[in-house]
Amino acid sequence: MKEKVKIRGLARIAGWMFAGWGTIVVVLGLYHAFFGEPEANYYSPQKWDFVTQDQWLRWSGFEVAYGLGCIGIAILCWEYSKRLPEWILREKELPDYDRTF
Repeated sequence: MKEKVKIRGLARIAGWMFAGWGTIVVVLGLYHAFFGEPEANYYSPQKWDFVTQDQWLRWSGFEVAYGLGCIGIAILCWEYSKRLPEWILREKELPDYDRTF
């Protein structure tokens, strides 16, 4: 007995997941870089006392780089999926109780 297994769709779904997550992280990193500030500023006696602006910009830069890396992996998944077949046929294993001897 044979069954159809979709192959290309798996790589495309993984690409969409990476692209979605990467977009969220890039937007969050840009927000942190230009508009946001750490929560430590709300509880410290002076602003930028616990976390300096340099540290905060380094963190938001990491977020942007990480998000762009995820988007890059998404593009790689989509390009790789073009080389894969749409589906394949494989032997379906029957459960032990359906096998005939």
